[in-house]
Amino acid sequence: MAKEKELENFAIKYTYDTNRIEGSTLTFRETSLLLEKGITPNAKPISDVKEAEAHRKVFYELVNFKKELSLDVILYFHKKLLEDTKKDIEGKIRQHQVTIEGSKFMPPFQAEIYPLLMDFFKWYRKEKIHPVELAALVHLKLVTIHPFADGNGRISRLMMNFVLNKHGFPMLNISYEKRAGYYSSLERSQIKKMRLYFFNGFSKDT
Repeated sequence: MAKEKELENFAIKYTYDTNRIEGSTLTFRETSLLLEKGITPNAKPISDVKEAEAHRKVFYELVNFKKELSLDVILYFHKKLLEDTKKDIEGKIRQHQVTIEGSKFMPPFQAEIYPLLMDFFKWYRKEKIHPVELAALVHLKLVTIHPFADGNGRISRLMMNFVLNKHGFPMLNISYEKRAGYYSSLERSQIKKMRLYFFNGFSKDT
C-alpha cells in the first residue's frame, strides 16, 4: 500500500509539472483534487482537465508496459495523451514546420522527421550506456526531432521515464519551478549539438 501511495503521489505531481510546463492553468491543488477525488476545478479550460486525466492514465499504462521502445509505441502513447483534446493531431507525425516559442532552436523540417526517427531507433537499439544517460538522451533526441505538432515535451518526458522504469531506476519529475534551467540546458544542447549540457542538468535532478 505504501508503495502504491508513493507511486500515486508521484503520478499526480508529475502530471501537474509536465502539463504546467506546457501551459496548463491547473494548480497543483486542483490537479490533486481532480485526480484523487474527481473534483473538476471551476473556470478552468476543459482541455486542461482532460489532458491531466489523460496523462495520469498514460503514466500508469507506461509503468506496466512490456513492449520495447519503438515508433509504434511513441505514436500509441501520443494518441492516448491527446485523444480527448486534439483529435486532428493525436498519434500523427506533423505535416508542417513548427517553431518553439521563446527558443532559438528551429525544429527539423517535416520531410526530415521520418529519417531522423529511423536514425533515433537505430541508435537506441545499439547504444550501450548507463540507463540514466540513455533516458536523458532519449528525451533530448526526441524533443529535438520534435515529431508532433503538439505534445513533444510531454511525450519525450514520458519516454524518458519509460526507459528509467524499464531498467529499474527511479523515475524523474522535472518540476515546473525548475523549468528555466531545464529550458536553458535543453536549448544549449540543441543549438550547440552538445548532449553534455543536457545530461549534466538532467543528472543533477536524479
